[in-house]
Amino acid sequence: MATDVVMPQMGESIAEGTIVRWIKKVGDLVERDEPLFEISTDKVDAEIPSPAAGVVTEIRAREGETVAVNSVVAVIGSANERPAPAASASERHAQPIVESGVGASAQPIAAPPGRAPETPFAASNSSSASQDDVVRQRSSPLVRRIARDNNVDISRITGSGLAGRVTKGDILAFLGKATPASTVAPRAPTAAVVAPPTVFQHGVAGRTEKMSAMRKKIAEHMVASRRTSAHVHSVFEVSYQRVAHVRAAKKSEYERAGVKLTYLSFILKAVIDALRAVPVVNASVDGDSIVYHKNINVGVAVALEWGLIVPVVKNADEKNLLGLSRAIADLAARARSKQLKPEEVSGGTFTITNPGVFGALFGMPIINQPQVAILGVGHIEKRPVVIDDGIAIRSMGYLSIGYDHRIIDGAVADEFMSHIKTTLENWDQEDA
Repeated sequence: MATDVVMPQMGESIAEGTIVRWIKKVGDLVERDEPLFEISTDKVDAEIPSPAAGVVTEIRAREGETVAVNSVVAVIGSANERPAPAASASERHAQPIVESGVGASAQPIAAPPGRAPETPFAASNSSSASQDDVVRQRSSPLVRRIARDNNVDISRITGSGLAGRVTKGDILAFLGKATPASTVAPRAPTAAVVAPPTVFQHGVAGRTEKMSAMRKKIAEHMVASRRTSAHVHSVFEVSYQRVAHVRAAKKSEYERAGVKLTYLSFILKAVIDALRAVPVVNASVDGDSIVYHKNINVGVAVALEWGLIVPVVKNADEKNLLGLSRAIADLAARARSKQLKPEEVSGGTFTITNPGVFGALFGMPIINQPQVAILGVGHIEKRPVVIDDGIAIRSMGYLSIGYDHRIIDGAVADEFMSHIKTTLENWDQEDA
């Protein structure tokens, strides 16, 4: 019996994914849960396991193709079943895939014998389908919400997705080029200044290549965050001298337990305590309401050779220092090997990023939406400092916070950072 392989839902707000590469080809044997293909979304790059054992009889989506979630991308047949002819697979590539409605799975349109396939939106010329229906077919709920919030007519936008589908990237690009008639937050009239687009001449750039799917999604996400949140940053200097002593005393004990005790583990624990003390930092904005999250789910950014990903330590406040150390190491290792599950890169309520690992003194990070704050960890090094009118050598570093001034005022952000600083500088060895 044949088994359909579908594009998985890789996060609550994800409506599509891009096929990066097929690990198996038509005719290959595959075991259940063996990696079948690799996808990329704005949440995660991941290898998708086969839902069944058998033979790959059909591949319906090409490498580099962006596919709506729940679309059938391949078919697994029984081990003794002959693969579909190559021509059949090619024909399927040429057939458009559309959504039959909001939330419906996208399916290939098969033409009856002797009849050419219908164009995906031919129904839009029929009186039986309204313009609203067509617009809904060409956009996801997220895109429609962005359009509604910015008073944009989706029908004015040329979609780059499947069958002309308007993607989040399309509408964000449109908003960057055109000023909507009205926006969510009214602004005082100002003189419009429009910068001409940069045009590169041949031979000047040297080499041009397409952004990867992950790179494009990161770009969209960062631009959207800047447009959404009123970013403000503060920087605190922290002495890690006490943490360094505790770390040295507990290092071998943690190694026997199979994990490394890093400065990041201490910082994560201090952040969790501060989120309990200042809960508005562990919140989100929903229109004119503030949503205070019950759980503390902290994302820890991991730099990859091909981009950046933020796996999430769920219910972080329930873990001790050893548990947090294990969680950080496990998530980072599986992020680099593309083994993260969709639920492990979603649901974060706060994020930590660590530019200091590359030597940066501190960074001014962009908030990871829909969160309202992000912590940047600077490089930790021994420096001369003044203590009681004398000069001493101490392990020092900077922590920066980017916060959303819509709901977090400077005094609140400083209270949060002060809590982290105090915890780190007065670490109780019994907590390690």
